[in-house]
Amino acid sequence: MKDAKGRNRVVITGMGAVTPLGLNVEEYWQALIEGMSGIGLITHFDASNLSCKVAGEVKGFDPLNFMERKQARHMARFSQFAIASSTMAIQHAGIDAEKEDQERLGVYLGNGIGGLPDIEAGCNLIRDKGGMRLNPFFMPMILTNLAAGQVSIALGLKGYTSTVSTACAASNQAISEATQVIRRGDADMMVAGGTEAGITAIGVAGFAVMKALTSYYEEPTKASRPFDVNHDGFVPSEGSGVLVLESLEHALRRGANILAEIAGCGISSDAHHAVAVDVSGAARAMRWAVEDAGLSPTDIDYINAHGTSTPLNDSSETKAIKMMARDYAYRVPISSTKSMIGHLLGGAGGVEAVACVKTLNEGIIHPTINQESPDPDCDLDYVPNVARRQNVKAILSNGLGFGGQNACLVFRKFEE
Repeated sequence: MKDAKGRNRVVITGMGAVTPLGLNVEEYWQALIEGMSGIGLITHFDASNLSCKVAGEVKGFDPLNFMERKQARHMARFSQFAIASSTMAIQHAGIDAEKEDQERLGVYLGNGIGGLPDIEAGCNLIRDKGGMRLNPFFMPMILTNLAAGQVSIALGLKGYTSTVSTACAASNQAISEATQVIRRGDADMMVAGGTEAGITAIGVAGFAVMKALTSYYEEPTKASRPFDVNHDGFVPSEGSGVLVLESLEHALRRGANILAEIAGCGISSDAHHAVAVDVSGAARAMRWAVEDAGLSPTDIDYINAHGTSTPLNDSSETKAIKMMARDYAYRVPISSTKSMIGHLLGGAGGVEAVACVKTLNEGIIHPTINQESPDPDCDLDYVPNVARRQNVKAILSNGLGFGGQNACLVFRKFEE
């Protein structure tokens, strides 16, 4: 039950997702392989005075499908998403926490900005009516760690629980850290992934004034264009993606359906700039993840790119893949989930991890949509516009965050 380094092997036995393309894993996956877009004009607030007017909003989500009305009122949207995706993942894995040693079951979630919409609303309320009119649950709603805390409470998971907040790399790093917890024997099972719900005026404006967001909105479904010459910024998005991770021994003991294995993790820092990318930092995280899996770059059958649709990220990530894989970079298929759902920031790696596991199981690589005129600086195989059937045994998934914090994962088909 150990890997070549004597660590507990870590497998995936359940998944849950709430996304702009669907409110469960199957809806989301079907839309991905069909090349559908979940991007539309912003409806959460009036964005008419902002340069970015589009987002990947989750439509039709009802928290009352997963919790009581009173609980929902006292919980921020990012935590509601986390409970929904985690509940679906636990059910998918067939785990009954009450029949397990609950002290061996934990949570590790990534999040970027917590309850930002509630912070904005609270500030407006203080300005208009005074501070004592705030919801008494304001602080427990907004804190970034509350998604993991609420999942722990809702599902009865009493073991190792934590939150990581490394911007756009947060979900990948949460999955990596949860993997390490199981590898070293501190838990039998971890709910791991990420969540985000920050589509609000201050959040969108903050990224827009940095020139990080797209200003294209005439055809919203074409606003996210990774690796295309017309890419002009990322599309903000929301949602949650969660995996159930287990030690192989625990999964086999309870007869679980094993979906895939977490084979490698690589975490690095550029140590360069808060926003500008140092290519070597990203390449280092990719290389370390592949090495941690006991593989070489040529063993990777597909790369799920960070692929944000910003000129800086897309060209830098392309260079980093070349630095890591050398000539093989031109032969490995690459695609961007964000082309269809936008950028979930701290939640991005969670929903992308779900897509990676489905790719391993279904033998289909989802496309990078809207890649019509490739950027000359982005000259690799980005699986443009149409899904591709291909046997995939190992996947590298990239998460590259503000601050130069990088987290990469290798998912592998399970073999005993």
